[in-house]
Amino acid sequence: MKSKFWILNFACASILFLASCNLPAGQSSEELAFTAAAQTIEASLSATPNVTPTFTSTIGPTFTPFPTIALSTNTPAATATSNCNVAQFIADVTIPDGTVLAPNANFTKKWRLKNAGSCAWNGFSLVFDSGEDMNGPASKPIAAVNPGQEIDLELNLTAPATVGNYRGYWRIVTNGNVLVPVINGSGGKSFYVDIKVQNAVTATFTNAPFAVTSVTFATTGGCGSFTATVNITVNGPGTVNFHWIRSDGGVPPVPAPLVFAAAGTQTANISWNTSASGTHGFDVYIDSPNHQQFGSATFTCP
Repeated sequence: MKSKFWILNFACASILFLASCNLPAGQSSEELAFTAAAQTIEASLSATPNVTPTFTSTIGPTFTPFPTIALSTNTPAATATSNCNVAQFIADVTIPDGTVLAPNANFTKKWRLKNAGSCAWNGFSLVFDSGEDMNGPASKPIAAVNPGQEIDLELNLTAPATVGNYRGYWRIVTNGNVLVPVINGSGGKSFYVDIKVQNAVTATFTNAPFAVTSVTFATTGGCGSFTATVNITVNGPGTVNFHWIRSDGGVPPVPAPLVFAAAGTQTANISWNTSASGTHGFDVYIDSPNHQQFGSATFTCP
């Protein structure tokens, strides 16, 4: 053990001796020791390669852009036009357009209209719209009319006192005072009476074009044996050609023409023997001079 300790001391002393032999002049052993340590650190640093530190970025959660949302324009959907209350002009039953009347003459104007809508008319009225009222009422009640049913609207009027051409427009209003559109009407909304007032010396219905001014029906019998009678009135001499229209589509024989020597009324009859269930009837179509359909005479079988 002592020999090992001695050997170690000898080695250290040798090192110090050799170092002292190579010391630069003017440097102490402590300075040399610090210098050696500094050189050792420098050598260590120079031996370490320059390494550029690499930074790995931490990636946060990926955000997906919000989808594009189309903004609503709040445009309401189109709605169908209501067909509840709609009228259809069928014909001038009396006083055709251009009828000549004397000043202050009293006359009855009658129009035929049809309920062409899907709702029944209850509490409706005929009202004056514009033009010459010819001393007519401001409003007149209309009887109840079911969808598809025709009705004759009648007014007692008076021709103006002054010679000239006159026209008065009339309309239909609901029980809520809402105007009813009129198919085939003037402007799609009204119908009118059109007359010509002349001095009493020249005024006469026969000056007007020959026309059927009224068609009315009478019926007898019923289910099993039914007879319809039509009364056709004209405003002067002429010939009326007409035919019957049967509700089931059948074609009745064509009746003989009605020849008028003057203004007046003639009648014609037709019978139908059927017990088929349902409502049946006849209309009359005036082929000349009016080219108009009038109706109807009906009966019902259980």
